[in-house]
Amino acid sequence: MSDALVIAELSEDGKLRKSTLSAITFAKLALPTLGGSFSILVLGANATTAAAELTGYGAAKVLTASDPAFAKYTAEQFTPTVAAVGKGFGLIVATATSFGKDLLPRVAARLDAAYAGDCAGVSGEGGKLVYKRPMFAGNAYGYCTLGTPIQVATARQSELDPANASGGSSPIEAVAKVAPSASAARVEFVSLEAVKSARPELGEASVIVSGGRALKEKFMEVLEPLADALGAALGASRAACDAGYAPGDYQVGQTGKIVAPQLYFAIGISGAIQHIAGMKGSKVIVAINKDPEAPIFQLADYGLVADLFTAVPALVTELKKRA
Repeated sequence: MSDALVIAELSEDGKLRKSTLSAITFAKLALPTLGGSFSILVLGANATTAAAELTGYGAAKVLTASDPAFAKYTAEQFTPTVAAVGKGFGLIVATATSFGKDLLPRVAARLDAAYAGDCAGVSGEGGKLVYKRPMFAGNAYGYCTLGTPIQVATARQSELDPANASGGSSPIEAVAKVAPSASAARVEFVSLEAVKSARPELGEASVIVSGGRALKEKFMEVLEPLADALGAALGASRAACDAGYAPGDYQVGQTGKIVAPQLYFAIGISGAIQHIAGMKGSKVIVAINKDPEAPIFQLADYGLVADLFTAVPALVTELKKRA
């Protein structure tokens, strides 16, 4: 019997990121095979505040490591503490965000543990954990098992529903920060340059309006009113970003952000495999394209063959009427 440890992710201002809830779901899926319980580790300048939000998800414990060095993420500062706590668990998991993908392979190396990255799910077979991983831009899945006593994995947020609060109140327990190696002093967090927006973050939005290259210079002019009417985040295809019609941080796709909102609008997006790999986990997909043969219609729940420059403003008008 062994337990699972979920590594929580905090935003730059110390708030809990919704993506952590997908890692909790992953840990819960592994518990029938592990046979134990799961705990959550929160690292931050004041980890207790974020930890309080996690006490209702059924964890055996919510562990907190509070230290000024954890105010801004650097792998050199975080890895020693995560590894020291994690050595008492059979599975260590975080969400496959830039945070999880950077931190957990280092933790695995320190613990001499096998690592499965970007997992779409986990199950049990013959008493072993079987990790499901997307391959070939999500067009196929591979399955693997790991042979080390401690196993480390990252969970793809778009493939796993966020955990729901289950009631109860997990105890909060403080753990000590483990001093990093001397080399950590050579790494310094300088600054974060991020686009500030009143809209939801693309990775955590429940509604996303995405546009393709067909919008050209009118990308913002056409899509912003629709996003405002829906309270949605804005996304874009790689082609739209490469052409300079949308900022690079809007990119959805295999080389951009992987998203799975409740509602996804694909406007002027043909449906290239690279883009589909980043949004096919969306619960409801609405496509607007003037080409009836566009591949996006094969994936869409609702499709409209129309000129987007006419259809989108008409949709915004109707939404405003209903509001």
